[in-house]
Amino acid sequence: MSEPDSSSPAPHKRRPRYAGKNPRRFAEKYKELRPERYTDDVAKVLAAGKTPAGSHRPIMVGEILEALALQPGEVVVDCTLGYGGHAREMLAQVAPGGRLIGLDVDPVEQPKTIARLRAAGFDEKVFTPVRRNFAGLPQVLAELGVAGAAAILADLGVSSMQLDDPARGFTFKADGPLDLRLNPTRPPSAAEWLAKVKEADLAAVLTENADEPRADLLARELVMRRERAPFTRTRQLADAIRDVLRLPKPGSDREPDDTPVRRVFQALRIAVNDEFGVLDQFLRHLPSCLKSGGRVAILTFHSGEDRRVKHALKAGLRDGVYTAASDDIIRAGPEELRANPRSASAKLRWAVRA
Repeated sequence: MSEPDSSSPAPHKRRPRYAGKNPRRFAEKYKELRPERYTDDVAKVLAAGKTPAGSHRPIMVGEILEALALQPGEVVVDCTLGYGGHAREMLAQVAPGGRLIGLDVDPVEQPKTIARLRAAGFDEKVFTPVRRNFAGLPQVLAELGVAGAAAILADLGVSSMQLDDPARGFTFKADGPLDLRLNPTRPPSAAEWLAKVKEADLAAVLTENADEPRADLLARELVMRRERAPFTRTRQLADAIRDVLRLPKPGSDREPDDTPVRRVFQALRIAVNDEFGVLDQFLRHLPSCLKSGGRVAILTFHSGEDRRVKHALKAGLRDGVYTAASDDIIRAGPEELRANPRSASAKLRWAVRA
C-alpha cells in the first residue's frame, strides 16, 4: 500500500454559513474584511453610505488639506495614524522629497496600516511610523532629528475599525469584553477601572467626559450593582444603564434610545485612555513642535475635546504664539454627511505658528 502524498493540498473547507440574507456579525463580513479581493462588494457598501467592516473613512480630507496647505518636500506629522486615510493623502501632497511621521498607540491596527501604506509605495524614506502616544510628540521629533514640522494633523477619537470589532470592547451593539483601550496592552481595561472607581469620581467622569445629565444616579446605581456582579461585558453594562434609566431594550415594543448608553461608554473610554490628559499635554507642547509658519489641523468629535482645542488656539493667538487661527469650527459638507454619516459630529479647527 502506497504512502499518502504529503504534498497534496489540504481539503477545501466551506465558509461557515450565516443566518439571514446578509452577514451581521463582524467576523462574518469576510468580503468587507478583505477589500483587496472583493472590491465590487466593498464599493457597494461605500455607495450605501456605510463604512466597510475593519476599515475607516477619513473625514474632511479636502478641508484638512486646505488648512494644512502642504508643499512638496515638507516634513509633516499625522499624530493619529489610524487606518492611514489622511496619511495617504498627505504623503501625496508632500511628494517629491517630503516625509510623513505617523504616530499611533494601537498595536493591533498599526501594523496593518504600515503594511497598507508600504504596499501603496511609501517606503522608509517617506513614511516613518512610530508606536507612541501623540502626547510624546516633542520627544519623537527630537529622536528623529526634526527641529519642527511644517504641518501637524491630530484626528482625535476612535477609528471605525476599533469601534466595529466586538473583541476590542468599544461597542455595545455586539457583546464583547468591556475593554475600551486604544492600547490593549496597557492597563487598566474599562472593566478593571469600573470595578475600583469611587462613586463621586464616576459621577464626575460621566459629567466631564460626556455631559451626562443623570450622572449622579448612574454612578450610584452602577457602583451598587457592581458589588453584586462586576461589569465585564459590554452588553451587560449597556443593559444595566438601560435598567437604571428605565430605557426600552432592543427587541421591545418601544423604540430604543441608546444615547445615554453611548454617553457612558464614551465617558469610560476617555477615562481609561486618559484622552483629555493626553490632549492637554499635546496642546501645551504643540507650538514647539511646529516650525515657523507651520500649520496644525485638529479634528474633534465631542464638546470636551473641542473646548480644549478652542481655548488653546485662542490663547495662543492672543499671546502671539499663532499668527492666525480658524474663527469658527469647520464641519463636513452635505455630500460627505450623506456618504459618511459618522462625519456628523466632527469639528475641525486650525492655526498657523508665528
